Amino acid sequence: MPETADPTFYRSPAAAIAAPPESLAYVAAFDPAGEQRDAMAVIDCDPGSPEYGRVVGWSELPTGGNELHHFGWNACSSALCHEGHNGVLERRYLILPGVRSSRTYVLDTKPDPRQPHVVRTIEAEELAAKAGYSRPHTVHCGPGGIFMSNLGAADGDEGPGGVALIDHDTFEVTGSWETHRGEQNFAYDVWWHLNDDVAITSEWGTPSMIEDGLNPEDLLGRRFGHHLDFWSLSEGRLIQRVDLGDEHQMVLEVRPAHDPRKTWGFVGVVISVEDLSASVWLWHREGDRWAVNKAITIPAEPAEANQLPPALQPFGAVPPLVTDIDLSVDDRWLYVSCFGTGELKQYDVSDPHNPREAGSLRVGGIVGRTPHPAAPELPLGGGPQMVEISRDGRRVYFTNSLYATWDDIFYPDGVGAWMARADADVEAGGVSIDPRFFPHGDDFRGLRVHQTRLQGGDASSDSYCFVE
Repeated sequence: MPETADPTFYRSPAAAIAAPPESLAYVAAFDPAGEQRDAMAVIDCDPGSPEYGRVVGWSELPTGGNELHHFGWNACSSALCHEGHNGVLERRYLILPGVRSSRTYVLDTKPDPRQPHVVRTIEAEELAAKAGYSRPHTVHCGPGGIFMSNLGAADGDEGPGGVALIDHDTFEVTGSWETHRGEQNFAYDVWWHLNDDVAITSEWGTPSMIEDGLNPEDLLGRRFGHHLDFWSLSEGRLIQRVDLGDEHQMVLEVRPAHDPRKTWGFVGVVISVEDLSASVWLWHREGDRWAVNKAITIPAEPAEANQLPPALQPFGAVPPLVTDIDLSVDDRWLYVSCFGTGELKQYDVSDPHNPREAGSLRVGGIVGRTPHPAAPELPLGGGPQMVEISRDGRRVYFTNSLYATWDDIFYPDGVGAWMARADADVEAGGVSIDPRFFPHGDDFRGLRVHQTRLQGGDASSDSYCFVE
């Protein structure tokens, strides 16, 4: 086992749940116009602090126009059982990709956790030359290197997308992970079941399909990704593709069970072109193969045409637009963000084959524009989008921007920038918004906000080796 003096490496999900709560959250902030420098915002998460819910740190990047998206830690709890690290383990560096610039920044949080600073830049040219990819998207610490999924090939327009490996210690790109990709072309998220030597990847679209906004012809023509792909984790070899049906467009966030003995997980699907519904699917083993079944369907909500943006007026309804899901560390509660309707849903997935809705709240939304209780006079654009759950499952953080050019299609009057926190009942179920936690607007200096990572780890960035 690698040496670590860092207490935030947890042997098991139970150890993570029992650890002290987070005191800070790191939030990616970006200027969609590329005129201001992008930044990492740091939020105070300690309810006993006089600065609770406020931006208490701000680290500008050297550039703008990166479209900061998903980011992750250099090392996480799974490092206790896989190779690839030299020296003492620390959950210290944030790997921050720009999905539009193809540039990736490495930020050091140790000297001053409220002022992380850039210590290395992976330029687009290095990513293209060494791994053959562009448009980096999702980061996870993994066996043999940091895994960074990418939407596009080196030319920056088309596929195949895939996974680049980054050295855990030097942060140099070491190559592409895939050895045999078969028919896989689209990429998006990547996660795994370590004990079963399987990785799971999902599918969005190529950069040319995404960067200028949502093209209705691509959606109605069923051209986005609709497969879930299963790989040999150790070999980087595609072993099975499961087609969810081409009506189910954009298979996005992958959330495997945290218990290393379990071989199931959930993936969210943004929209059905047949009825504008969204869905969540369960993957699980059936013998020596993988099966994927629809577990949750969320219907579209009727609306008057004058309440809708031009892109949705012909349909007379608001699609939920499930753009993120997150699974609590104890594998009991699944949270589903509906960017279109402005709803955050909580499901009890104690039986993952039969999820039960247990709670819901609304903030923002295309039609509702539901205000936050901290500012009841302020109609909100955007809706619950990226979701992050505390290790103990009692706090759920979410931000409101999806992807700049897509924000503008569904919210043509603007999404603004806001972040909220919900309190979750982890015994009986239920979720309610925290009226004290609402950084928004000028707090983010004119930038939009996307993904959140919690100091010491969170539900979507860690996988575990042991059961205790």
